[in-house]
Amino acid sequence: MNSDVIKGKWKQLTGKMKERWGDLTNDDLDVAEGHTDYLEGKLQERYGWTKDKAKEEVRNFSSTL
Repeated sequence: MNSDVIKGKWKQLTGKMKERWGDLTNDDLDVAEGHTDYLEGKLQERYGWTKDKAKEEVRNFSSTL
C-alpha cells in the first residue's frame, strides 16, 4: 500500500497502529495524519529504533493492509 492510500485511510488505520505500536499516543497519530516520515520519527523516538528500523516497521505495517 502506498503512502497516498495510507493518507486516505488514516482514520481507519489509527486503531491498527495503536494495537501494533502502543507507545504512540493519539496526539502522535493525529499530528502524523498520513505523513509516514513523521510517523517513522515518532517510532524512533518512542522505541529507540534506528531510522532504517522505523522505515522497515512502517513498510511491514503497510504491506499487511
